[in-house]
Amino acid sequence: METLAFVLAGLTTAHKIDLGIVAAAFIIFSLVSSFVLPRMNESFPGSGMRWYVPVCILFFVAMVSAVIVFGREKKEPATASGAPPATSTTSSSAPSSSSSAPSQGNPTLGKAVFLSAGCVGCHTLKAANSHGTVGPNLDQLKPAYATVVHQVTNGGGVMPSFKGALSPTQIQNVAAFVYASTHS
Repeated sequence: METLAFVLAGLTTAHKIDLGIVAAAFIIFSLVSSFVLPRMNESFPGSGMRWYVPVCILFFVAMVSAVIVFGREKKEPATASGAPPATSTTSSSAPSSSSSAPSQGNPTLGKAVFLSAGCVGCHTLKAANSHGTVGPNLDQLKPAYATVVHQVTNGGGVMPSFKGALSPTQIQNVAAFVYASTHS
């Protein structure tokens, strides 16, 4: 069940709605085929087999297609390590390390944002001493920097958008904190 929560957390609200609509149509068709139509016609599907089998196949293909199309995560511009591409705005005197946090955002300032913005109430993150269960466990999920920026900015599922509550710099800082805390 926890894996399902991780998968759903990565989907946009529109994709969740679209999947829900297709699933609801599939379920309604299944229930009507199982309970209503046999009561109306004891020999169901009987002579209607010519149309019933193609309709069943159509619903099956539609459900599988919906999962493939709407269940796919949007590709994000990130390096293989999950960190954003390095920008030329970094100081040339700063040491470079492939295991350090991304060059965008300040993890130390991000911890303060994580603690004050209410993230601790929903997420588990050892570095913040938080044990929330509403959102995904960030220690286990180990999200990429770009994923955190996107999720905090736009929200999704039960998570609200923080676009109006936090500045872009604060969002980058909290993303840097989550990334550094989970990828060290």
